[in-house]
Amino acid sequence: MSSTASPTEPVAAHGAAHGHRAPTATLAIGAVGVVFGDIGTSPLYAFRETFAAHHGVPGITPDAEHIHGVLSLVFWSMMMVVTVKYVFTIMRADNQGEGGSLALLALIKRTSDKAVWTAPLVLLGVFATALFYGDSMITPAISVLSATEGLQYIVPGFKPWIVPTAVAILFGLFAIQSRGTERVGRLFGPVMLTYFAMLATLGVMHLSANPAIILETINPINALRFFATDGFVAFIALGSVVLAVTGAEALYADMGHFGRKPIALSWLTFVFPALMLNYMGQGALILSQGSPEAAAALIKDPFFLMIPDMVRVPVIILALLATIIASQAVISGAFSLTQQAIQLGFIPRMEIHHTSAAAAGQIYIPAINWALMVMVILLVLFFQSSTNLAAAYGIAVTGAMFIDTLLLAAVLFALWRWPVWKALPLVVAFLIVDVAYFGANLIKVPQGGWVPLLIGFVIFTLLTTWSRGRELMRASMTESALPIEIFAKSAQNSATRVAGTSVFMASTNSGVPSALLHNIKHNKVLHERVLILTVAVQGMPYVAESERYECKNLGNGFYRVTINCGFLEETDVPKLLGTLDLCGGKFEMMHTSFFLSRQTLLPSSKPGMAIWREKLFAWMLRNAASAMAFFRLPTNRVVELGSQVEI
Repeated sequence: MSSTASPTEPVAAHGAAHGHRAPTATLAIGAVGVVFGDIGTSPLYAFRETFAAHHGVPGITPDAEHIHGVLSLVFWSMMMVVTVKYVFTIMRADNQGEGGSLALLALIKRTSDKAVWTAPLVLLGVFATALFYGDSMITPAISVLSATEGLQYIVPGFKPWIVPTAVAILFGLFAIQSRGTERVGRLFGPVMLTYFAMLATLGVMHLSANPAIILETINPINALRFFATDGFVAFIALGSVVLAVTGAEALYADMGHFGRKPIALSWLTFVFPALMLNYMGQGALILSQGSPEAAAALIKDPFFLMIPDMVRVPVIILALLATIIASQAVISGAFSLTQQAIQLGFIPRMEIHHTSAAAAGQIYIPAINWALMVMVILLVLFFQSSTNLAAAYGIAVTGAMFIDTLLLAAVLFALWRWPVWKALPLVVAFLIVDVAYFGANLIKVPQGGWVPLLIGFVIFTLLTTWSRGRELMRASMTESALPIEIFAKSAQNSATRVAGTSVFMASTNSGVPSALLHNIKHNKVLHERVLILTVAVQGMPYVAESERYECKNLGNGFYRVTINCGFLEETDVPKLLGTLDLCGGKFEMMHTSFFLSRQTLLPSSKPGMAIWREKLFAWMLRNAASAMAFFRLPTNRVVELGSQVEI
């Protein structure tokens, strides 16, 4: 159906192959506004959390040795996780230019579907998707809450209003989603460029008094000495250091919008230096204090305390805007991921609104939006502060990073066929880093790390139940299905033929749809042209027009048609049929009727799924969006016929 990655090179980016792509510099600027919001807001809380007390272990003393050790850990974490792992390695494993766990999973499944290791890898990829939803709930909560906490440095006595203000901002953010983000999105780039420039400027202001800290930061011996001296305390600190690289997965997930080179360019030349300058500036600020007491007071909130009084108000407001933009990017990412998961068969059909006529990727999913809003606000109300939320944040991020490494291993060995001597050291190095970070965050489970794990397991159960239920339901319907060739011959003499075209939607390209059987049983009428239509979503983001349609003439006016779509393409059936000049000629919508099967599931004791999962699947099936809306069928041309299915 499509080309795949060669043993040595990944496939070309979709943007280059499927239309005009803007200049690299322009895309790099755009990427700053969308891709780096999450990782860009981490200086607000990551450095201070590394020194805070955790799980009964006293906080780290903010002296020179520990400041240098933590800064070195932050620097080398960014180098290893973001630069080497994501920018230089994982982002080369694209699915027609698209990135993210689901896109990579679809590529692996398409090219290695018969391999014995594919099934467990699919489950891991689905769990990474479930963890992303947990991440997309925690990111807006911790980002907006941390920036709102900064308002107490502008307005005296503001502390009791921090949580209500954060809730109000988050409610407003989710409330405007239905209007689309195209207009607001144009401001993302300039605001985030200004924000990162501000981060760098604040850092340089404090670094000028202690420039030697730069050499101490890039010296890996300081990180090793930190572990040698403090042992378990340093290991626990890793759970907070990882907050500095949260959002690294977004580089990969958003690759389809900007391309690998623009994202790499903006990271290496602008974002990475700005972040490190700010972290080093926070360290220099602490080291500049004359007494341990003063250093201990500043380490509680170094980002906001490093801001000069004369620019405190605009800088804190700018930081608040940056957190809102970071949250917006995560919410949009959740919409995009949901659309992919629906197309790939892991989530029931949902109502999807397209908010931009020009940009197909800008969508709004009401069910996801309001569910995220409720969960985000509950998290803010439950945890009350960004420090408390930090304990819950790392699990989802490090879990997803660990799974990405396993998926990358499958790509290196099975798709690109790298030799063992070349691939194994890379995979082992990534796994050591991932396991260390994930292990450090597992210690946080009692303090809040259970939240993303619980969310992940609940969503994982929903995703796998839906996927398995659909598989069983299709198998049940196929078992009792009548061969279409036999039906076409027998129906010719048992029904009256009327003018026009009827399209019977079918989930599989074999057998007779139940709607067609019920129609001829009860109405005893067939149109002159009968299409049995299956929309098949392939494991690639886009399908070439030459491979779009498959048509088989069954005789007696019957045709079986398969329309192939990518998992990022719209399934607008009338539009797709309008371009089809096969199967008896062009289609006129005014003379075409669409027949849909609506199945009612009857849980049974048949082997396949536990009864509670069958009941859960039945509930999901009842609440799935109508196929009429999902396939964009004209409401006045649709007939729905029900049937009952046991699994």
